[in-house]
Amino acid sequence: MADMIASMPGSSIPASSIALLGLGSNLGDRMAYLQAAVRALSRLGEILAVSSVYETAPVGLEEQPAFLNAAVQLSTRLAPEALLLELLAIERSQGRDRSQAVGASLSRETLRGGPRTLDLDLLLYEDRILATPQLVLPHPALHQRRFVLAPLAEIAPALRHPVFDRALQQLLEALPDTGANRIAAVRRIGYLGKL
Repeated sequence: MADMIASMPGSSIPASSIALLGLGSNLGDRMAYLQAAVRALSRLGEILAVSSVYETAPVGLEEQPAFLNAAVQLSTRLAPEALLLELLAIERSQGRDRSQAVGASLSRETLRGGPRTLDLDLLLYEDRILATPQLVLPHPALHQRRFVLAPLAEIAPALRHPVFDRALQQLLEALPDTGANRIAAVRRIGYLGKL
């Protein structure tokens, strides 16, 4: 029935698309925040895969607690911009406040790289390449970050980066073993378990 409706002229039911999302938390009960995020994401479409959980060293602002990171592969009918708005709403529901630097002495860079209860990033959306003031796809730093590539390569190793035309596993293997990209700075610690 849905296929029939989707093919009707003027139908607004879009086909499903595959999005890859990054999840991170370094405040409070980090694992509980990631689990809550996965439960909330399941309301936005069908979760096709969830990576292991990795404990990772902070990047940028290093004087903060370690992060837990994971990745999710989601089949969704939401367009990229609508999906981003939903991700931001999930962050807010878990106590993330992106406005805390307003009027404070924190810079935008410090706020972006600072501690947070939950961080949800839209990393890839099909093979879409997009650059708007609100959203850049693929995520512009995806190919430079072991804490992003390790969980992504676990659930979609052969998926090709639409700009560099290299598999996620190849991008991970090409990272230097230095600084925040040290192999030892990103360690698999377990699974999200029962949600």
